[in-house]
Amino acid sequence: MKLWFRILYVMLTWRSRSKLRIDEVSTVSFRVWPTDLDIYRHMNNGVFLTLMDLGRYDQGLRTGFWQKWRKVGWYPIVVNSTISYRKSLEPWQKFDIETKVIGWDEVAYFIEQRFVRNGEIYARAIMRGRFLKRSWGIVTPQEVMEGSGGWPGVEPKLPQWVTDWAASAQLPKGKEPAPSNWD
Repeated sequence: MKLWFRILYVMLTWRSRSKLRIDEVSTVSFRVWPTDLDIYRHMNNGVFLTLMDLGRYDQGLRTGFWQKWRKVGWYPIVVNSTISYRKSLEPWQKFDIETKVIGWDEVAYFIEQRFVRNGEIYARAIMRGRFLKRSWGIVTPQEVMEGSGGWPGVEPKLPQWVTDWAASAQLPKGKEPAPSNWD
């Protein structure tokens, strides 16, 4: 239920924040709610991942891309993510989620997201995502860029460590075998 209130907040307030180009950083503010806490009384690690969806949603709305994707029947999915936690977010603390597209390869796009409080990074995540068609099929990052109005300026180059991470974290494709062996 807590996510629905925050989704509603993003849906109702995105127009009051500045419009963005896809190469700019999106920032949306939240507060740590009691329902976000774990037994150690700080924001649960899983809540970070859930809230990252809202940061990406805000970015999509403010760039105008989300509206274009809906019209053509495209939707994003997360393929991989990695997150590093630096400091705890405590009850009632206000924080920002900063979201930026950092690049793409032939198959997926990559977004960096940061949880920031008072200008300081508390956690940082990299997300690798794909786009699917509601009518069935995959949309390449190049098709997404072309269908969304393109990237302004020079396309970003992915950091080598992100490329290495994506390769090492990749699971077999959905129709390929992926046995659970703990050898």
